[in-house]
Amino acid sequence: MDLPIVVGVDGSEPSLRAVDWASDEAALRGVPLSVVYACLWEQYERAALAKDLGKASARRLPQEITGAAARRAHDRHPDLTVTSDVLFEEPEYALVRASRNACALVVGSRGRSSLAEALLGAVSLTAAAHAHCPVVVLRGSHDNQATPPVHGRIVVGVGDGAEDSAAVRFAYEEARRRGVPLEAIRAWRCPAHETTDHPLLTGAPAELHERDAEETLAKALRDAPPDLQVHRRTLEGHARRVLVDASHSADLLIVGAKRRAGHLGLQLGRVAHTALHHSACPVAVVPQPA
Repeated sequence: MDLPIVVGVDGSEPSLRAVDWASDEAALRGVPLSVVYACLWEQYERAALAKDLGKASARRLPQEITGAAARRAHDRHPDLTVTSDVLFEEPEYALVRASRNACALVVGSRGRSSLAEALLGAVSLTAAAHAHCPVVVLRGSHDNQATPPVHGRIVVGVGDGAEDSAAVRFAYEEARRRGVPLEAIRAWRCPAHETTDHPLLTGAPAELHERDAEETLAKALRDAPPDLQVHRRTLEGHARRVLVDASHSADLLIVGAKRRAGHLGLQLGRVAHTALHHSACPVAVVPQPA
């Protein structure tokens, strides 16, 4: 059985946008969509409220949330198989556990105001840092969607050790499904201590770093599908800034995140962390075993 796309919902506008994106993605892949609502305090609050009212504990509100999300997905893709589940536990842990049996996890940014829209919620950050499958966080404007493409371009950041990059493989699949070009970007920098004031040597250190970036790109993309249009770009600057800049004209920004066994902290890295907080388009964080 094909693993589903899992989308986390909470009734907010960002989570409904996540449902739209997730249903598009599930339709593209031909897999089911699983709508998940998780909240720990709801269980206790509603039980206490029911006791005060002399009524049996009910789960009407969570079921209304998942029901509305499922109907929204069906309206968008009538042939899509959609299931829903209500989990009374911390949403961060519920979604990370659900990612074990998912081909991708989709979450909203949790923004509810112009200020919050620019920030990333704790649930989204935790899911991106610990999920066992690729996580798509719906950053950016309200017209972001998986299909049809808005900008017609997917961007993937190519990091170190890219010869066997899960992020690059994921990027191939996403670009091919949408029928759009893939832009692979490798950022490079020339450390200040390597610069020289000698007129005959000016630029030489920079050229070495740029050439190294080109070689890294070539290794990372050596297995690119022949039917996929791939643009290779080496850009000078911090990878964090370079990729955020590229996100302004992309439908999806894909970055890798190394997962170290036994490590309990946020396993994202500075590039993925910055992309999640500042990207102008949805961000896919793809786990890569360290």
